[in-house]
Amino acid sequence: MENLYLDHAATTPMDPRVIEAMTASMPKIFGNPSSIHAFGRQAHQALEESRRVVAAALDVSPAEIIFTSGGTEGDNTAIFGIARSRAQAGRHIITTAIEHPAVLEPLKRLEREGFEVTYLPVDPHGQIRLQDVKDALREDTTLVTIMSVNNEVGTILPIREIGALLANHPAVFHTDAVQSFGIQTVHPKELKVDLLNVSAHKFNGPKGVGFLYKRKGLRLPSMMVGGEQEEYRRAGTENLISIIGMAKAVALHSDEQKAAQTVQMASSRRQFLTALDAADVSYAVHGDPARQVPHILNLRFPGINNQLLLMRLDLRGVAVSTGSACTAGTVEPSHVLAAMFGTNAPELSESIRISLGYGIGEKEVAQAACILIEELNNLKK
Repeated sequence: MENLYLDHAATTPMDPRVIEAMTASMPKIFGNPSSIHAFGRQAHQALEESRRVVAAALDVSPAEIIFTSGGTEGDNTAIFGIARSRAQAGRHIITTAIEHPAVLEPLKRLEREGFEVTYLPVDPHGQIRLQDVKDALREDTTLVTIMSVNNEVGTILPIREIGALLANHPAVFHTDAVQSFGIQTVHPKELKVDLLNVSAHKFNGPKGVGFLYKRKGLRLPSMMVGGEQEEYRRAGTENLISIIGMAKAVALHSDEQKAAQTVQMASSRRQFLTALDAADVSYAVHGDPARQVPHILNLRFPGINNQLLLMRLDLRGVAVSTGSACTAGTVEPSHVLAAMFGTNAPELSESIRISLGYGIGEKEVAQAACILIEELNNLKK
C-alpha cells in the first residue's frame, strides 16, 4: 500500500503543473530582475507578471503585493512594522489566544519592549466573540492581528465582521490568511483588511515563498533593508523561480476550482466520519461546526494517547499530526486546544489533526479510515 499523506495543513505537495512551470523557467529566466540589460528585463517581466496574477486573485492592485519568503516573514513584517512605527500613537495590540507562533512570538517580543497585548479568549469551538473585540478596543490600540482560519481545528474567524467593526477606528487590521488562501476566496478590500499574508506551500506551491498584501497608502517600514527591490519594501534579490511557481499555483486555484475542491473535501470529511461511526468508534470533532473549513478534521479519541496513535499510524504509512508543524517535536501540548478546553483538559493529549488536500480521494480516505480504526482497536486492547 502507498503511504497516505493526511497532513496538508502543515504543507502540501507541489502540483505537477507548478513544478513544470518552475522547471521550464529555470534555463530561460535566470537574469536578475533589477538588472537593466535584456536578461534582467526578461526576469523583471516574469516577476511583474507573477505579481499581476497574485493581485488579480485578491482583486487588488499589483502595487499592493510584496513578495516574501513565506508566512512567518509576512507576519513578522506586518506586526513589527506597524507596532514600532505607530508606537507614539499607542502601544496596545489585540490578537487571539489561538494564533500561529509566527504571530504569537513577535507579540511576546513586543511585550518585552513595553507593548501591551490583549489575547482574546476562545470558546470550546475555537471561536472568538465579536463583542470581545469591541470591548478590547481602546484609543491607544494601533494593531489588531487575527488569523482568518485556525490551522489546528479549522475554525473560520469573523474577519469580515471585525473589518467592519474597525472601519471607524484608526487601528491597522492584519490577518494571517495562510490557512485560508487556496481554500476560500480572499478579497482584502471587501474584508476591510489592511495587511494580509500568504505562504505558497499551503496551496500546492513551493516552500520558501509567499506574499504580503499591503493596502495602498499604509506606511509599513521594511524589515529587510539593503537594495531597492520590491519598491524599497523588501530588500534582497527576489526568489524568482519560486515566485513563478507560486503564481502558477495561484492561477490553478481559481474560484471555480476552490468551489469544486470544497465540495470534494467536504465529501471526504463525511466519508471519514461515516466510517468511524460504522465502526462504533468513540470520538469528538473539534472546531466550530457553523464556521469551519472542510479540509481540517481535528478529532479526539477518549482514552487514546495521541502521540502513541501518531507513531502507530506513521508505522502503517499514514501521516497525520497533533497540531501545528511549527511546534512539532516539542513536549508542549497544543496552545490552541489549551485555549479551547483548559491547560489540564484530556483533549490536549487525546486529539489528532487530519487534513485533506491534493491527491486524497475516496480510495485514500477509505484506506486511512480503515487503518485508523484498526490502530484504535489495537490501542484499546
